[in-house]
Amino acid sequence: MARDKLTKAKAEEALKELSGGWILSGEGGSIHKRFEFRNFGEAFAFMTRVALAAEKLDHHPDWSNVYKTVDVKLNTHDAGGLTELDFKLAKLMDRYAAEK
Repeated sequence: MARDKLTKAKAEEALKELSGGWILSGEGGSIHKRFEFRNFGEAFAFMTRVALAAEKLDHHPDWSNVYKTVDVKLNTHDAGGLTELDFKLAKLMDRYAAEK
């Protein structure tokens, strides 16, 4: 998977392919989303699934969890912005959240 930094225009195009709720930062350097679940157990199960997928991709989210919400920020630190990996992980997160 390419770790080449996407232009803001390419990031905006890739954002259209994701489920709703993802927000592109003003400069186009990251995407953000808040996932909300019914309870802490569902939120934690989601994070566990994502963590396993992130390990396989060798690409890890910046995230936090408070009770039933998971706030996510994705970018590729070594590329200095967004790459295809961020959007691949975002799609997985959307799929996992929908399967709750």
